[in-house]
Amino acid sequence: MIPFLDLKAINTQYRDELVAAATRVIDSGWYIQGTEVKAFEQEFAEYCGSKHCVGVANGLDALTLTLRAWKEMGRLKEGDEVIVPANTYIASILAITENRLKPVLVEPDEATFNLCPEKTAAAITPNTRAIVAVHLYGQIAPMPELMELADQYGLLVLEDAAQAHGASIDGRKAGNWGHAAGFSFYPGKNLGALGDAGAVTTDDEELAKTIRALGNYGSHKKYENLYQGVNSRLDEIQAAMLRVKLRHLDEEIKSRREVADYYLAHINNPNIHLPAVGSPESHVWHLFVVRSKQRDALQKYLAEQGVHTLIHYPVPPHQQKAYDSLRVESYYLTERIHETVLSLPMGPLMSRKQCCVVAIAINSFK
Repeated sequence: MIPFLDLKAINTQYRDELVAAATRVIDSGWYIQGTEVKAFEQEFAEYCGSKHCVGVANGLDALTLTLRAWKEMGRLKEGDEVIVPANTYIASILAITENRLKPVLVEPDEATFNLCPEKTAAAITPNTRAIVAVHLYGQIAPMPELMELADQYGLLVLEDAAQAHGASIDGRKAGNWGHAAGFSFYPGKNLGALGDAGAVTTDDEELAKTIRALGNYGSHKKYENLYQGVNSRLDEIQAAMLRVKLRHLDEEIKSRREVADYYLAHINNPNIHLPAVGSPESHVWHLFVVRSKQRDALQKYLAEQGVHTLIHYPVPPHQQKAYDSLRVESYYLTERIHETVLSLPMGPLMSRKQCCVVAIAINSFK
């Protein structure tokens, strides 16, 4: 069976480095908010090209705390509208509703799965205050156009960069386009920890300080609490793991792009729709997602051929029980996307032989 993603093999490459990093933390005697977190925050901020990075417990907290911080700073208030793609993973919307903001779902660009600037512009109302720009599947959203819209209407832009570490437009990386960006380091991400972890990047010093305080019980100084905060801090051990893996990220992205290039060149089944790519640097291929009207049959066939696939995502947020309130609207394109998408095996260690097996299996599907 060709695995969808062989995490064990990926991490085994760096086992000695990871063990050394964990040993360093264990021997330090300092396990929360220590030197590893501080060093990773600096290194990841530099990697993204941002002035500040604040480590948090996970990717959802990165989004939620950023929106919460903007509320504390008076830049958002309850009931404000936040534009978000309708076909995103539910976490993007959970962060909005957790802050008692109103998600405004917008249909995506059918080719890229990301926000469409024209549809985004059409969704702006006098109550719109922010845009959550999701870089879905590893391809950065059209940030120049979205930032132009934001500037025109005075909107905040939060990048949901959970799947797009290292993606860029004209050399400017994800995490350095919006007013802030939320990252997930869930183990399966391109930059994955060995557990849950997340971070926010921003050039706004006040925002960074507010997020840091909110994630530390609302405290900017020990035993003094400015806000009714939460406990959401990047773990010292996970920071040490991430420092190791950050050093290898660009090399892994290069390998993922080679897998994607092979798929794009060799999958030629006319019934399979391949993903559209703006430019090589804009996509880091967290996922390689194809579309087929016979998605379920295709997935079953590939499994019979020894190819493991996944669906990202089978049910759109507005059709989830948690969001019955959003069912009043029909999102035809989003629903069609969720009914037809299939994620092929993708990872930095896939061999040319494995890629060939996948392509041949798909091309033989009728």
